[in-house]
Order: sequence, then structure tokens, then C-alpha cells
Amino acid sequence: MVQTNPKRKMMNTVEAIFDLLYLFTVFIAAVLLYMTAEPGSLRWQYALMAFTLGIGDASHLIPRIYAITDKNNHNHTAVLGMGKLIASITMTLFYIFLWEIGNGYYPFHANKYLSIIVYGSALLRIFLCVLPQNRWLDENPPLIWGIIRNIPFFILGMTVMLFYMIAAFKYGGSLSLLWLAILISFVCYLPVVLFSKTNPKVGMLMLPKSCAYAAIVLMGVSLT
Repeated sequence: MVQTNPKRKMMNTVEAIFDLLYLFTVFIAAVLLYMTAEPGSLRWQYALMAFTLGIGDASHLIPRIYAITDKNNHNHTAVLGMGKLIASITMTLFYIFLWEIGNGYYPFHANKYLSIIVYGSALLRIFLCVLPQNRWLDENPPLIWGIIRNIPFFILGMTVMLFYMIAAFKYGGSLSLLWLAILISFVCYLPVVLFSKTNPKVGMLMLPKSCAYAAIVLMGVSLT
């Protein structure tokens, strides 16, 4: 149930406004990238990646916004859980897009073993996400499954981050800070996975995490 004290109301309002601005930024950037891109180009791939991120996050954030601003205090557990499931899958696809874009943007390609790690961890992550043991629609899903499904996601994200970091130091370019945005997103995300149930205030780290993803999307505007 949503708390109704004034301080909580103010925090909910700030969170709702932030989430709407975040989604607006991602979708506007995605549309601009798509409208100015040649089909099949890196810019076009970046647009698809941004749309994937936006759709996935919207599936979670829009129900979240409705839940925290719902004056009737309805139970939104099921729709929020389904939104989290969708976002978990689309976020995995987001990193696959980043991997392919990086290999196309920089003048070198990662070896096949890294690609196996990326695609293998992505497939494992999606498989783990759809297992019923996650109990996405429950009010208190098991923490252990939140940890289990995020292990391959962490491996996926860190592999992509290391690729961009090495490439940035070697070649520079407009995506040279992308690795840092990925790092910030995980630094903010992991405490939420581990501690948000015992300390809900940790959930506020999702705000800088969203800023990091918005920054990743905006970096693509300079691509040709």
C-alpha cells in the first residue's frame, strides 16, 4: 500500500516527475536517431537500442508512476511485477545492442570467446528471468532469485563495459565515456538488488542509474 504522509507524497511526486522526464528523454532521442539514420547504420542500430530501452523501462515505470500516485491505494503488485520481467529482458537485449554497436564502431573486434560470454550470459539471463521460481507477480518475490538472475547480467554488463573501456583508452571517440556510464549504472543497481527489501531508501539509487542509461542513449546522437 502507498503511504500517505506528506513527506512520502512529495518523494513520490519527485520520483514520478523524474521517471517521466527520463522516459521522455530516451524516446525523443530514439526518435531523432531513427529519423536521421540510414537503415542498417550504427546510428540506426543505436535508435533501435534506445527504443528497446525505452519500451522496457516504460513497461515498469509507467505502472510504477501510477502506483505511487494512486490515491485509492489499489494493489498494483501484479502489473509492477510483469513490468519488471519485461524490463529485465529488454535490458539484456540493450546490452546485446551495445556489444554489436561497439564492435561496429571501433576499428577492432573482440575475440570470439568474449562474444560467447556475452551471448551466453544474455541467453542464461533471459532463461533465468522467465522461470516461475522468480514469482514476479508476488508481493514478496524471493531475494535469492533476484541474485541468481543478476549474476549472468553482471557478467554481461562487465564484459561490455571492459570492451568499451579498452576501446575508449585506445581510440577515443564519441562513445569514450560509455564504459563509465555502464559502471555507474551497475554501482547503483547492485545495492538495490541486494538491500532494497531491507532498506527501501536504497531504491533511490535507481535515479542515478536511470541518468546513466539516459547518458548512454544521448551519446549516440553524435554517431553518423
